[in-house]
Amino acid sequence: MRIGIVCPYSFDVPGGVQFHVRDLAEHFIGEGEEVSVLAPADSETTLPGYVVSSGGATPVRYNGSVARLNFGPVTAAKVSRWLDHGRFDVLHIHEPMAPSVSVLALMAADGPIVATFHTSMIRSRTMQTAYPIIRPALEKVAARIAVSEDARRTVTTHIGGDAIVIPNGVYVDRFAAAPHRPEWTSTPERPTIAFLGRMHEPRKGLPVLAAALPAVLDEVPGLRLLVAGPGDPVEVTDGWPERVRQAAEFLGSVSDEDKASLLASADVYIAPNTGGESFGIILIEAMSAGACVLASDLPAFSRVLDGGAVGAMFRNEDPAHLAEQLIGLLKDPERRRELATSGQARAHLFDWSVVADQIRAVYETVVEGRLAAQTEPSTRWNRFLRGGAR
Repeated sequence: MRIGIVCPYSFDVPGGVQFHVRDLAEHFIGEGEEVSVLAPADSETTLPGYVVSSGGATPVRYNGSVARLNFGPVTAAKVSRWLDHGRFDVLHIHEPMAPSVSVLALMAADGPIVATFHTSMIRSRTMQTAYPIIRPALEKVAARIAVSEDARRTVTTHIGGDAIVIPNGVYVDRFAAAPHRPEWTSTPERPTIAFLGRMHEPRKGLPVLAAALPAVLDEVPGLRLLVAGPGDPVEVTDGWPERVRQAAEFLGSVSDEDKASLLASADVYIAPNTGGESFGIILIEAMSAGACVLASDLPAFSRVLDGGAVGAMFRNEDPAHLAEQLIGLLKDPERRRELATSGQARAHLFDWSVVADQIRAVYETVVEGRLAAQTEPSTRWNRFLRGGAR
């Protein structure tokens, strides 16, 4: 099967959609499929052989974040050339309403099209404004996928119709096999907690975690906070109490291997996100690595953590409750082990071996539907002729 996958966000900057597209493409390539990915990327970016750059991206504020998108007539020409050259059996467009190569591919493409929606938004003026313009193109989509119930609700609210829920995938075994790093592993005197994300984005919740730490340090004075992700530590820590700054160690952006080791090494992984999350792939990665997870009670996170059965939760944007839950976990190693064990077992539900099979089934359905639609007129005419002969 020749599969074309479109990612609207630049491969220059790590993100959940980019990782999803990358891992899905590599899974199918490993199974012998022909896969090509189209995505924005700067010319100096080193890309995997299966990725075709649509050109450099421009930062645009989108869905509470800053996304790097690619649009315009030059980009549209590149999209058309990629589609003509690929002659794909199925085209899989991620975030088809994002103002980037996804919309351009949707408008230019013909044939079996699958669209995956990642975004979770209660209200979106952008979507409400854009929908009438791209509605004719959206009607070409043969199957819709949402990565979560929250993303599905966005589809039903802003676009109409429905979508099948297929979650994000994780290579569980890769995280489970990650080695502990001595410099990140806790000691009885110095337990470690970890945060991963774009630290300068308020919705990722680092300010909430920082506000909780004074109370935690009162009870666990040796605590270390390991922060991984892009951002300027000097800017981010402006206004933090001195002892909180002293407890924080900033690692910068880390490789996939180091991310897995960090998650495996920490006593608790904390996800203090305040909103805008439709799934929570980092929770699955942490669970896969055997980490005990503490997350805000966003609906998307609650579903991943089975309502708190496989990870602890605190009230969203409530530093005092975060501190209370974290202190309890740090002082109860047995509970941490129980949550980590149950979380790792649940993570296998999201392994790529499971998720990719579900996506493949959607591909096969739309391809077969397209073939049936193409042959239906002649088949009906032949039945009419046979009936007339009798």
